[in-house]
Amino acid sequence: MKPTAKNYIGWYGVLAILLAYILVSFSVIVTKSVAYQLLNLTGAVGIVIEAAAKKDAQPVALNIVWATIAVIALIRIAA
Repeated sequence: MKPTAKNYIGWYGVLAILLAYILVSFSVIVTKSVAYQLLNLTGAVGIVIEAAAKKDAQPVALNIVWATIAVIALIRIAA
């Protein structure tokens, strides 16, 4: 099966969320940083795009919540 753009977007999402977790775990960034929240937001959106294309409801639901949390956190950081 040939990878599609949605596959690459989904893999970006996985890697972005993992990178955010790694960077926080090793105290490179903090959870209240824009970088951390943007990695979580864009990662969650990437996973939603691929999971929705596959009609896989559980990761779509989880990552919509994940992205919403990141958006709220970004708004709070900006305020």
